[in-house]
Amino acid sequence: MTIRTGDQAPDFTLPAAAGGTLTLSDAWRGSPVVLVFFPLAFSGRCQAELCEIRDNIGVFQDAAVRVIGISVDSHHSLRAWAEQQGYGFDLVSDFWPHGEVAGAYGVFLRDRGIAARASFLIDTEGAVRWSVVTPDTTVVRPLDGYREALATL
Repeated sequence: MTIRTGDQAPDFTLPAAAGGTLTLSDAWRGSPVVLVFFPLAFSGRCQAELCEIRDNIGVFQDAAVRVIGISVDSHHSLRAWAEQQGYGFDLVSDFWPHGEVAGAYGVFLRDRGIAARASFLIDTEGAVRWSVVTPDTTVVRPLDGYREALATL
């Protein structure tokens, strides 16, 4: 079942592309967080979506919201991709156990071994304030959805 608005966000600790690990509850204690699940690094639609976030990072910074991208790719792949694309936000790896965090959020597409395109805005208490899930991985999330969600904080 997909996590919904009002639910407590499942906590996790995952390898970060930048090195070390990232614990979600540590992140949300500092500021609201938007989790951005995406299917695969180095793929066209995923790159377009994350580049749009990169190019509009001020929208998130102005709202004091931390962006965390998450996929089933290894942290090594995510590091290379982040360096190549100049992503200035966190990327974390849900590689092993494969898709466990995506599964906890109800967005792991088990038959394909990837996460759906899904985003969750989490407040400083760990509650989900907004979400969007697009199980059809060809459908991208519009930036305006993030803007509207951030305006509610």
